[in-house]
Amino acid sequence: MERDSDRLSIPTEWTDITPEWMTAALADQHPDARVEDVTLLMRDDGTNRRARFGLTYAAGSGPATVFLKKLDPAHRKLVEATSGLFHEPRLFSSGVSLPVDHPLVYTALIDEHGKDWVMVMEDIVARGAEPIDATRPITLDQAANALRSLARLHSGFWGERMTNHPELDWLAPFNLWPGLAPAVPIALEKLGKTVPNEVHDLGTQIVDHYWVRFIESLPDAPQTLVHGDLHIGNTYLLPNDEVGFLDWQVVRRSNWSIDVGYFLQGAIVHTDRRVNERDLVETYRSSLDLPPDERPSAEEAWLRYRASAAHGLATWLATAADDGAWQDPDISMTLAQRYGAAFVELDTPSALDELA
Repeated sequence: MERDSDRLSIPTEWTDITPEWMTAALADQHPDARVEDVTLLMRDDGTNRRARFGLTYAAGSGPATVFLKKLDPAHRKLVEATSGLFHEPRLFSSGVSLPVDHPLVYTALIDEHGKDWVMVMEDIVARGAEPIDATRPITLDQAANALRSLARLHSGFWGERMTNHPELDWLAPFNLWPGLAPAVPIALEKLGKTVPNEVHDLGTQIVDHYWVRFIESLPDAPQTLVHGDLHIGNTYLLPNDEVGFLDWQVVRRSNWSIDVGYFLQGAIVHTDRRVNERDLVETYRSSLDLPPDERPSAEEAWLRYRASAAHGLATWLATAADDGAWQDPDISMTLAQRYGAAFVELDTPSALDELA
């Protein structure tokens, strides 16, 4: 049976969003709603285009606001190279239930031939959620809640359990991204003494050697569905201190450590991480709903967590070099500093040696 949303075309500009278009986009969740008016309340054009719309209704009821996200054609090649062009809309079109808090998706439209997509999503702020970023690190209790959520997510797709979801057969492994190394000297010059001398001494080896080794180690470990881009800016805080996850564009089939390390090392301040991270990694490990023989040992979990700092450091050095093109400079510099400290304090090079 054809749905109303199946007849929708992907808007070229936000001005193309009409009441009729929005009525069809909401029809699966709100079949009796007829949108009377749409008002553009906010837009934010970065790697993707994002906008918040206010809605009024001529009949029925629905959300007062919605959040739209679509591909920016200017960044199509970058998204293809790093994120996978259609990963997020495919995930939310698949019908797979994710056991973590995330925005409800009303409609996800994909034009594979035209290499374009758009998603109509819940405005999480309307239910009291608070988006967070690196300038406002979360508490230890909030971090522990997020790790328990990650354990639920990973447990449901761990190992052979992924075969129970043939609708996710398209899910790709986490592969190397091109072009990160040239950005490292630029970022290190900007960061100066705010990152350890050991990081400066390594220079582009952070990408060419250590990051490459970490990414290449991932297929040798248990595989599951991972968010893939779980820095703190892709999370939000709920009134009960639970943490939800945004922006699933880098969703992958990979090892759990790329989510746990990337999240934890960037989400809390250095002093909290140093003292509490081993206990927090154990919180994740012990929360995995897996038979004992499938759950990683405490030693293996800690080793893979230590190795994972290579990913956060390489990613945010590349981001910090771009003068705010992809992230606010305060955010990218702060995260590069956090991952740089973690890389040194966790002795990530020796952890990668042990994995090898």
